[in-house]
Amino acid sequence: MPCALLSVYDKTGIVEFARELHSLGWKLLSSGGTAGALADAGIPATDVAAVTGYPAILGHRVVTLHPAVHGGLLADIDDPSHRDDLVAHGIEPIALAVVNLYPFESKPSIDLIDVGGPAIVRAAAKNHRHVAVVTEPAQYAEVLGELRRDGAISPATRHALAARAFAHTASYDTAIAAWFAAANTAPVAEQLPERITLQLERAASLRYGENPHQLGARYHVVGERSWWSSAEQLGGKEMSYLNVYDADAAWSLVHRFTEPAAVVIKHGNPCGVAVASNIETAYRRAHECDPVSAFGGIVGLNRTMTASTAEALGEVFTEV
Repeated sequence: MPCALLSVYDKTGIVEFARELHSLGWKLLSSGGTAGALADAGIPATDVAAVTGYPAILGHRVVTLHPAVHGGLLADIDDPSHRDDLVAHGIEPIALAVVNLYPFESKPSIDLIDVGGPAIVRAAAKNHRHVAVVTEPAQYAEVLGELRRDGAISPATRHALAARAFAHTASYDTAIAAWFAAANTAPVAEQLPERITLQLERAASLRYGENPHQLGARYHVVGERSWWSSAEQLGGKEMSYLNVYDADAAWSLVHRFTEPAAVVIKHGNPCGVAVASNIETAYRRAHECDPVSAFGGIVGLNRTMTASTAEALGEVFTEV
């Protein structure tokens, strides 16, 4: 009977997931609030304390940090010496770890710096040849689908889950490091770190990258908003990398002006910039700066589009 460790902060779907695992013949090991949720749902699960021989201590700061847990996660069951150690110490291998972390970014504080969760995630991901690690409720369906169909989780899926898991803990630690850095009270000269890690999340997929044979996506810094956050594409095909690059340049340049202004950007370069008393005149002047390069360019305006301006734009092919 394979063993699964379930210890989640976000309990979305965990009861249904655990119930399905139980029906498929899995033994469930759980702790804290997750154990309580499973008990309330009538799903049999062994509390981690029964395995470790220790209750949760220090206000639940120490729950799963124990060889009985991490030995089961890290054991290479193909290694005879590892198998001997498991037998000698009465440790059961764990084949599936389902863990998500305290939501540090929602309300940064010392108490929301998860220690046991990342330790489980990293241990399971390191041993992905033998352990599958699930860090998001969105992954439950894929895992259950493979278990129903094949009776096991494939090496390819375990590898992909491990990659997501390490990205998950890296992002988590980046948020914590940024919080500590923001509270740095050292002299300014000492506040320039030797290394900076950016935490980015994908905001949109692109039609292609810098060239048609390349993949592309637009990312933004987690927790920050820009004009892209409220931008809405009203029509046309998906944007490519160069469309995004030029649109960003157009926005940045045209909003340097307070009077009605228009810019035409091509491959990152302004080929026309103009101001006027109204937006249509500003656009026509910007276009007349270099009508040849303006073909297929990106136009930026700092005023609401008027019908006459739209008609003027329609006279020449424009990407954005």
